[in-house]
Amino acid sequence: MKQSPYQLLMGVVLLGTVAFLSWQAGGLAAAGMQYIQSENGPGEQKQAVVVIDPGHGGTDPGKVGIDGQLEKDINLAVAKKLKTYLEASDVKVVLTRDVDTGLYSSKDTHKKMADMKKRCQLIEEAKPDLVISIHQNSYHEEAIRGGQVFYYKTSVRGKKLAESLQKRFDYVLGDSNKRQAKANDNYYLLLHVKEPIVIAECGFLSNREEAKKLETEEYQDRLAWTIHVGIMEFLNQKKSSAPEHIKDKGIYIAGDLAETLRDL
Repeated sequence: MKQSPYQLLMGVVLLGTVAFLSWQAGGLAAAGMQYIQSENGPGEQKQAVVVIDPGHGGTDPGKVGIDGQLEKDINLAVAKKLKTYLEASDVKVVLTRDVDTGLYSSKDTHKKMADMKKRCQLIEEAKPDLVISIHQNSYHEEAIRGGQVFYYKTSVRGKKLAESLQKRFDYVLGDSNKRQAKANDNYYLLLHVKEPIVIAECGFLSNREEAKKLETEEYQDRLAWTIHVGIMEFLNQKKSSAPEHIKDKGIYIAGDLAETLRDL
């Protein structure tokens, strides 16, 4: 059957749209690749590695919510969802724990210290590009709420990562979340991990409304997605240090990943 000029035009538009989305998808997949300079000069692709540390676990519940929510459970749920999103962006992910357990043995006298040392050991072995430790907060005043990201006070890259994540929290928590990324010099992981590391306090279990949201799968998924976007933005910024000859050959995928996601 003969097609009208309008149908032909719409067919061309549709084909163009599909081609554009396919190109964009390729760019997003490539975002998980980093470039390293070899001794011979040309850049080599290296898959980005991210360690996700779900805080607490086992006999250590972490904070206990106003309605009995356990921080350790929420941390793990968000971490697993975040892992899925990062792996879809071609990032290698290492979880310090993937079940409800502490990282210590029955023989350890000081289990909390043994747990923290084991986390540091796993991180060191993974040789990651960055580390994110997932946590939930609590305070003696119920009205206090919101998410906040902490970084080691003298870490330039840690601060950049924290700021990338902090601004993304607004997409989940809303404009009322006025918190800023904050320097810290006493959290154990921040002190003992050399790679860029942040601690993401996703919300307050002492706030009844926020605690109810944090225990739902939908809200956990939204948190994981927005953290993923902040991480990919940081990794893209890191890629901007790739040698110019790599960029010139079109291997380097330029642009803000968050903007690309928004456009899609």
